[in-house]
Amino acid sequence: MNRKTFYIAALTCTLLVNGCSNFLEQKPDTILPGDEVYEDPNLIKSVLANFYERLSRGLKPNTTDQYYDWGQRAGGDLYNYTTIDEAIKYDFDQVNSFDRNRWRVYDYEIVRNINQFLQGLNETTVLSETEKAPLIGEARLIRAWYYFNMCRSLGGMPLVGDEVFDYQPGDDVSALQIPRATEAETYDYIINECHTIAGLMSDQRTTNSARANKWTAKMLEARAALYAASLAKYNSQMASPIQTTGREVGIEASQSNSYYQQALDAATEVIEQSPYVLQDKHPDDKARNFYEAVSIKDGNTEVIWARDYIFPGQTHGFTTGNLPASLAQDANTSYLSVLLNLVEEFEPINTETPGVGSKFDVGALNGTPKFFETVNELFQQRDPRLGGTVIFPGALFGSSEVIYQAGQLNLENGQWVKREGAANSHDAQGNLITSVNGPVFNSALRLVNKTGFGIRKFLDETPGAGTIGRGSEVWEPRFRIAEAYLIAAEAAFELNGGSNAVALANINAVRARAGVQPLTMLTFENIVHERRVEFAFEDHRYWDMLRWRRAHLTWTGEQRNEKAGRRGLWAYRVVAPGSSENGKWAFEEKNMNFIYPNPLYFELRHYYSELDNSWLNNNPKLVRNPYQ
Repeated sequence: MNRKTFYIAALTCTLLVNGCSNFLEQKPDTILPGDEVYEDPNLIKSVLANFYERLSRGLKPNTTDQYYDWGQRAGGDLYNYTTIDEAIKYDFDQVNSFDRNRWRVYDYEIVRNINQFLQGLNETTVLSETEKAPLIGEARLIRAWYYFNMCRSLGGMPLVGDEVFDYQPGDDVSALQIPRATEAETYDYIINECHTIAGLMSDQRTTNSARANKWTAKMLEARAALYAASLAKYNSQMASPIQTTGREVGIEASQSNSYYQQALDAATEVIEQSPYVLQDKHPDDKARNFYEAVSIKDGNTEVIWARDYIFPGQTHGFTTGNLPASLAQDANTSYLSVLLNLVEEFEPINTETPGVGSKFDVGALNGTPKFFETVNELFQQRDPRLGGTVIFPGALFGSSEVIYQAGQLNLENGQWVKREGAANSHDAQGNLITSVNGPVFNSALRLVNKTGFGIRKFLDETPGAGTIGRGSEVWEPRFRIAEAYLIAAEAAFELNGGSNAVALANINAVRARAGVQPLTMLTFENIVHERRVEFAFEDHRYWDMLRWRRAHLTWTGEQRNEKAGRRGLWAYRVVAPGSSENGKWAFEEKNMNFIYPNPLYFELRHYYSELDNSWLNNNPKLVRNPYQ
């Protein structure tokens, strides 16, 4: 066996075996040659644990404090949630153009380390072949997940297989300079790897879904195939398809149906054969049910693979940063304000057009307001997933009601007049003017809501979880069984049309769990809608818009385009003694341009990240991406 040096966080593997993950943040404290690592089963598993940690917090090469962003993650940078049409942060931000490199992943060091691990694992004699198989599968799954994240941001990139390259000063480096694979070849590699390693891995659920299993591999197979299929179809439909001469970017349209079929087959296998089921433990409280299906680990039947957290030692600050101000447990609060753009997508339960969102009918405060008996009336009539995703005015968090009140609506000389104040302001009679939670019209004021909606998904109800000292244990789901259903629905629709029974059965299974009406005919817009409300804040929306080639058509940068702007909905309490409307509520739609003045602007160049000049200099066989 070639001698290799590994950094080992000593004996942390026992935590991995038990499904816990607080070892993931520990710094390596021992350096051992490879021969010693592969003489100890515990150290072998410790190396594997290190690979899991690097999936969510991998250091960029040659840095000590710069980490890769792997998309939107509850334990990651909260700003990641504010760059598309789901949420904004609490203070002024004039950004409008997308950072094409924000979620770029390019780290062949982890590929090399995994290949070294596979080489050592294959050669060791301290484990039987039966014991090695699932470990090999997990390592290859992590490698495939890395390639998937790289490919969705950069397109086709060099594929090095299982080879471990050794270099000594003076060696000919040409053998190390591998050209980019095509985008199709890269997706094929991911799909084939997952299809193969599924047979090596356990088909049993893992503790807190922290370790990958057979069904993780099948889900990645299905997702990668769906992405490839969408790119093949929708990129080719553009007036000027985005592609390079060698197809490092750009998949032939003729390949789309094959990919859709692979996606359908893999997703169907997960649905029919895996131990995971759509969670419906609270059929009489569908909002609570949805929140628990995504955010609660205990007894969860839905989450297939997640980045887990555990107290003490391995928690995150998502709850600390996002609790409403009235419930804040520490200095931070209210970072994310959820946009009306997203809230409107949750359809009315009794709609005549199921499967699409709709605007709220609130009248006009400066003309004829529409009055509501309770502040939450509007929102309780919507898809219950709204209540599991968003804190709306009058919603409960635990046993506490959350009040988002922008001001009062007073009756003066027969006219309705708005009155707004500072956060937690009251009138002379002691009536609340503006809630401590907001929303407020102040672009510089931090720690207060701006849109009238807060985030619910991923907030931790555990006592003390909103403090910096303790933090939250809520996991970050990477795959849920609901995605298998929606992949199957989309693939079957693309292959067989909107009346296809398979497509309808799969999307309606998710909708039934949610508590909304079934569809009798499926359209592409229904698919876009369903994925948006089911997976809000779960790192799907941005990538869906890219693979469907809809991003530049939706986020146009135009002020008149509602979909590119950011909007809120502010609640006003009627304070008009003697009026029949006294004590009721009225609402006003608000443009967030006072805090986010520029509409979202997605250009064609943003569909793929850039290849750095340093990469190109080190490997002249690489080619630049379009618009670079």
